[in-house]
Amino acid sequence: MAAKSVEIKSQVPVQQFALLPKIVNGGIAGIIGVTCVFPLDLVKTRLQNQKVGPNGEKMYSSMLDCFRKTYRAEGYFGMYRGSAVNILLITPEKAIKLAANDYFRHRLTRPDGKLPVSREMIAGGSAGLCQIVVTTPMELLKIQLQDAGRVAAQLKASGQSTAHLPKISALGITKELIKSKGILGLYKGTGATMLRDVSFSMVYFPLFANLNRLGPRKHPGSNESVFWWSFVSGMMAGSVSACAVNPADVVKTRLQLLNKGASDETYSGIVDAFRKIYRHEGPSAFFKGALCRMIVIAPLFGIAQMVYYFGIAEFLMGMEKNKNPVIMPAKKEG
Repeated sequence: MAAKSVEIKSQVPVQQFALLPKIVNGGIAGIIGVTCVFPLDLVKTRLQNQKVGPNGEKMYSSMLDCFRKTYRAEGYFGMYRGSAVNILLITPEKAIKLAANDYFRHRLTRPDGKLPVSREMIAGGSAGLCQIVVTTPMELLKIQLQDAGRVAAQLKASGQSTAHLPKISALGITKELIKSKGILGLYKGTGATMLRDVSFSMVYFPLFANLNRLGPRKHPGSNESVFWWSFVSGMMAGSVSACAVNPADVVKTRLQLLNKGASDETYSGIVDAFRKIYRHEGPSAFFKGALCRMIVIAPLFGIAQMVYYFGIAEFLMGMEKNKNPVIMPAKKEG
């Protein structure tokens, strides 16, 4: 009887996936990043929410003008209005986003170790979808706190009193929303947040991975790029992705604004917001605050990649970073 032919499949390295250090690294990256760039994010929010007056007048003529007026009116700590809730919630938000992307990339990698761009985009989009459970309430609360100074300044500029304006705090807004609308009140603008975050992650993660792959290696034969290239790749991918999805960010910001100024428009939904902004302000309105957002996102994700590169969580937890892959035994086919 003829012997059965036996084919030995080539050994394929299977990467180990440790979820906990990735979550911790994501949280650390979020805290460091937000602390560094929050004043820019505040300026971005105010630029996106300002409306042009009937005679073309603007409260802020530029990013620098917004910085100057905000600092003059509210001081140094005014630049960090809303940062406490952001720093508190950015830890789970960034942890979910970065860890989920790594998890989905791990699961979607083919048996031969390859991950096509289409699967990279699916992994990124899935990570963006996971994070909105935290991102939506975080953004909603942050925007109210960041924009409070703009509304007050708008009234003062028109000679009106600001005495009637309530004192705004994250806890007060949360209590009011839950009391009037239940827990779902914190999820106003979920659709627009999903549109922004899913599309951002679909662009950012594949772009970063491919840019990072082009750079110099840590040492010959290494799969890891040098530190400065990971940092630059994170910044480049972050800024490009931020610009690409800025229209969705403008719409999200407008929809989530609860305390509107006298001249602020109201919107019934995403499509209505897109239509009214385009009709009344033109296509350029969708890129309000784009430069500011690019400057915010670039270092935020550059820092995230830096934290991942150094393996801060692994160091704190006494774990070995970048363990060698486990080699699965050869399979036989009879």
